[in-house]
Amino acid sequence: MTIKLHRCRFTFLRSDRFECHRVQKALDDQGIAYELVKAPYFPRSRRKEVERLTGQQLLPVIEFEDGSAYREESADMAATIRSGQLDTKRAAAAS
Repeated sequence: MTIKLHRCRFTFLRSDRFECHRVQKALDDQGIAYELVKAPYFPRSRRKEVERLTGQQLLPVIEFEDGSAYREESADMAATIRSGQLDTKRAAAAS
């Protein structure tokens, strides 16, 4: 399974205080393979692909192979990933 993680460009920020890193770290900790897609930080209006996927401009976003997307608050996303429930979000996003 290869998914895409849409996140901010500041990959050097490595702290759980940063939303995008929190989700990326959860994926890494669980050994889930992903492709990193760096989205513009400012202005948010430049996040056209994120908006197309989710209808909003907030990051991070997980895009599944089928083109569906998953977006929640980063702490909730990280908890979902760590609990092994990421596939349930794929099914929910597809329906």
